[in-house]
Amino acid sequence: MRKMKFSRIALLLVGASFFACQTENNEQPAEAVQSDVSPEIVAKLANFDVNTNNVKKVDFYLPDGSTIPMIQMEEDIHMSEDQIMGLPNLQGVTGKNYHTNNLVAQNTVIDIIGYTGGGGFGLSNKGQTGLQWAVNNYNRLNLSIRFNLTFGTNYQTKDMVVYNNPNQSGSGGSAGFPVGGAPHKFVQIYGLDGFSNNVNEHVITHEIGHSVGFRHSDYFSRQSCGQNVNEGSAGVGANPIPGTPSGYDPTSIMLACFSGSTNGEFNNNDVTALNYLY
Repeated sequence: MRKMKFSRIALLLVGASFFACQTENNEQPAEAVQSDVSPEIVAKLANFDVNTNNVKKVDFYLPDGSTIPMIQMEEDIHMSEDQIMGLPNLQGVTGKNYHTNNLVAQNTVIDIIGYTGGGGFGLSNKGQTGLQWAVNNYNRLNLSIRFNLTFGTNYQTKDMVVYNNPNQSGSGGSAGFPVGGAPHKFVQIYGLDGFSNNVNEHVITHEIGHSVGFRHSDYFSRQSCGQNVNEGSAGVGANPIPGTPSGYDPTSIMLACFSGSTNGEFNNNDVTALNYLY
């Protein structure tokens, strides 16, 4: 399903707060500043089932336009050095939909805000529509987690903020994984105004999926990107979810890459995975 190539976040739950993004043609979601990552960081990432072939230090944009230092790996995942060193040691297998050990706490209402501030960081009309539809996707499932959506600029007090990154080339999004029972806070999108409301819905739904703990459903092959590459070491970090299919699931919203013709909806296996976890 490679009509357009966008690297994207996935359907495996992870126990730390890191960033992953969807990008067109593998454009980088942050400006690379250097590549001298310590051997300790690289070893920790390898132990957590992350591909370490192209690990580098970058600056990551926040909604107010400021940046924070992050480590970039697999072209679309970002986390701080402290977050990396705090990752648990995990065990896993290939196939199915996947999760790791840390999730959002049960019976949690997640206050999520669509950022509407200036400087290009506010969501467009399509972005706001996509976010509303994405929240509807989750809330209609009556999970043990629920989203309370507002729009505005006071994101500091919220559990999650969805915003546009005007400094990023390409098209896609960026998010992270839960830590300490809380969802990952920052979800950014970029370059999506030329796409449909459904594509905006898809990217945001996918990124929120990461923020509540899901990794790519095809992390073991990245087949949706026209590749045959395992994102990790194929030995840790992927716990199979009962009831989801073994092998490639071509319509999962959590595939590593997505098509510009996506409808932005969960498939039955995505729903099974969400209900199993929440």
